[in-house]
Amino acid sequence: MSSNSINNIRVAVLPGDGIGKEITRGAMRVLKTTAGIFGRGVDFSEGEIGGAAIDRYGNPFPEETRDICNNSDAVFLGAVGGPKWDDVPSDIRPERGLLKLRKELGVYANLRPVKIYNSLRDKSPLKESIIGDSLDILIVRELTGGIYFGEKGRREDSAFDILSYSQEEIERIAHKAFTAASKRSKKVTSVDKANVLESSKLWREVVERVAKDYPGVSYEHLYVDNAAMQLVVNPGQFDVILTSNMFGDILSDEASVITGSIGMLPSASIGNNLGLYEPIHGSAPDIAGKGIVNPIAAILSGAMMLRHSFHMEEGAAMIEEAVDNTLKRGYRTIDIHSESTEKIGTEEMISRIIAEIEKIGRR
Repeated sequence: MSSNSINNIRVAVLPGDGIGKEITRGAMRVLKTTAGIFGRGVDFSEGEIGGAAIDRYGNPFPEETRDICNNSDAVFLGAVGGPKWDDVPSDIRPERGLLKLRKELGVYANLRPVKIYNSLRDKSPLKESIIGDSLDILIVRELTGGIYFGEKGRREDSAFDILSYSQEEIERIAHKAFTAASKRSKKVTSVDKANVLESSKLWREVVERVAKDYPGVSYEHLYVDNAAMQLVVNPGQFDVILTSNMFGDILSDEASVITGSIGMLPSASIGNNLGLYEPIHGSAPDIAGKGIVNPIAAILSGAMMLRHSFHMEEGAAMIEEAVDNTLKRGYRTIDIHSESTEKIGTEEMISRIIAEIEKIGRR
């Protein structure tokens, strides 16, 4: 392998709650092994976020964690939340820590690849005739605007959450989607609710303007309810799905089920500076500490970190190939296990993926 030694990679690691520590530990082992093959070291700095930070600091995103992130080159997150913190005030819930982190880092574009591995086709709830020969979708979700960040409150017997988007917010996320599509199958599906929402009408107008800058990329508009239906009746029609914060949150979770397990899907949140990488699943407190969680989504999120933050495409592809090889050999965690495969725990899955990486590195 060629050497790409420049300086050490500095990663802020925020395990969070529930299964967070298990999956981040494994992902960082994989990241360190892969970077080492290319002559690069990795420096990890760990911080608290979510419920763990509430317990220690009374704040889901404390200054101490903010400083760790700002002194790093990329941020890796496990998961936040759990029933333990269901009764805390809404303004300091664990999820608030995640929203503050995203805002602090300025990561406005959430990239969620949805891919079915051939060896896991039997785990998809969809018929093989619907899945087709392959399925490879990229959901590009606006991450720092919309209803999640709008003004909210209560008035006696009512409550409100304001959904608002500026032209600039829509324009920058649209450019991310069209740029990504230009390197893939050259098609963008913009998802909105322009028949009802004024913000979606603006969304559609801006997307159409941005599309003119990418004459080689085709595009279409779909209402979100139709898009949700199309994902399960004909997912192969999609290449890049571009959508707003709330719609993207819902659609990407729906799409994750198509792959067979939410434990398989990584994500990257990028903007102008630091990137944030995390599996799309939650903290799963019911299985935390049992050694059975699927670490693959976290490991693949590490691959996305190498690709987007450190421009190590070869290293990212190495991790992805190692995951594919491990699955082809029939090793499965409980969520993707079937009678014809070998059920293994979290640590063994991590170790087997690392062994595959080392094997690839010796080629």
